[in-house]
Amino acid sequence: MDSPSSSSVIIVGAGVSGLSAAKVLIENGVEDVVILEASDRIGGRIRKQDFGGVSVELGAGWIVGVGGRELNPVLDLALKSNLRTIFSDYSNARYNIYDRSGKIFPRGLVEETYKKEVESAVQKLQKLKKLEAGGGDFSNVTEPPTTQKTPIELAIDFTLHDFEMPEVEPISTFLDYGEREFLVADERGYEHMLYKMAEDVLFTSEGKLLDSRLKFNKVPESHPSHDSKLDLGQVVRELQHSRSGVTVMTEDGCVFQANYMILSVSIGVLQSNLIAFNPPLPRWKTEAIQKCDVIVYTKIFLKFPYKFWPCGPGQEFFLYAHERRGYYTFWQLAANLLPCHQHMENAYPGSNMLVVTLTNGESKRVEAQSDKETLNEAMAALKDMFGPDIPEAADILVPRWWNNRFQRGSYSNYPMISDNQFVHDIKNPVGRLFFTGEHTSEKFSGYVHGGHLAGIETGKALLEEMEKEKERTSESENQAFLLEPLLALTGSLSLTQNDAVSSLKCDIPKRSYLSGKVGIAELCYD
Repeated sequence: MDSPSSSSVIIVGAGVSGLSAAKVLIENGVEDVVILEASDRIGGRIRKQDFGGVSVELGAGWIVGVGGRELNPVLDLALKSNLRTIFSDYSNARYNIYDRSGKIFPRGLVEETYKKEVESAVQKLQKLKKLEAGGGDFSNVTEPPTTQKTPIELAIDFTLHDFEMPEVEPISTFLDYGEREFLVADERGYEHMLYKMAEDVLFTSEGKLLDSRLKFNKVPESHPSHDSKLDLGQVVRELQHSRSGVTVMTEDGCVFQANYMILSVSIGVLQSNLIAFNPPLPRWKTEAIQKCDVIVYTKIFLKFPYKFWPCGPGQEFFLYAHERRGYYTFWQLAANLLPCHQHMENAYPGSNMLVVTLTNGESKRVEAQSDKETLNEAMAALKDMFGPDIPEAADILVPRWWNNRFQRGSYSNYPMISDNQFVHDIKNPVGRLFFTGEHTSEKFSGYVHGGHLAGIETGKALLEEMEKEKERTSESENQAFLLEPLLALTGSLSLTQNDAVSSLKCDIPKRSYLSGKVGIAELCYD
């Protein structure tokens, strides 16, 4: 085992929260920071990958909350880094719902069903709030028994609740930053914004982060051994903490020590057994961690030899109404995911991609099966909508966020009704351990800007604690300085205690001295 490496602060995780916290600390003079990252890159759940000759976003892909009374801080970062984005218009998605025979549901039926599903969601929320106000148990609240939902009702319900709903009501993001959403469509990837932000405080060269304070995994995520026991990088497995500091042990035997730690890992990782805490976290913290839901959000990419789907204004999205909720429901033209989509054929001739979004149970099910099985299921859904003669997909890309032990899900989701104690417990520090991430953002959990703001808030909170510790240390040193003459004097005397006290020129009350209450005002010299 290597000798311990010491620093002021260890940050575990180089996602948006960890980097934002590091930036606050370094800009305020705390440069003795070490960032431990389990993967071979920064970004966390912001991740791009080459597929079909283009760069696609596997994780976070949108800047949600634009056009409101305040500027979204992530939009501000995107503008500063010249990140290319395009407006996503979901307004027509509900009118492009296909049944299993390939017919589009009539507009009137869609509007009626949509209204009913919204009213149902509002009624459920009101019932929960009423139970909360009365102190009732709302943990097992379900919708009143009704007839089984139809495929169109299931499709609309999925779109309302699963596709883009990481916050509880009311949607703070929309209230503060606006209701518009912009898709990141930049060949450099969403992560380019993070690299530009990191450049302000970390050493870079030719666009690469080379700062020795940032410790990467030595095995790329694409390597077959990355999720096995053969990992060789900075994978934190044990965390010892006490009043005097923290010690971290990694999977490859490295030891890091620091005065403080910021744990910027996902809520899914905290719920897993990846990191062992010694001593264990207190009950109030573990209960809050386990109470927070983890959403799995999977974008599956399919590449075709040519287009066979409708294109044009209002047809960027379409839905598949199936008897099983969330079964390959929400489809998107990949033109919306690629740079300069309006000129995509000139920039990326033959891209010809579709993206389908799965969540939660369906995501976990698909992650557990082979890509070939997933491809067959997706093709069956497409043939239901567009007929049996469509071309077979040439390739498929299936992200596995749930089975990635460094993520264990896509984002957090607070319980629909959360009390203030839960919110405080999920983000409050435990001694010298500070917690950050989008799951600690009271208003913006589930969003990139939630993670960014949480990192800033945690960095500032740690700075305040470090300043308080300096004050406490200074006060203790002053007290020790004042008592030093007394300790030296009493230690040099060989007389009996009574003789020693009576022979002193200064009469020190014995009771006050022995009780530790002697102060400078109590000393009297001739």
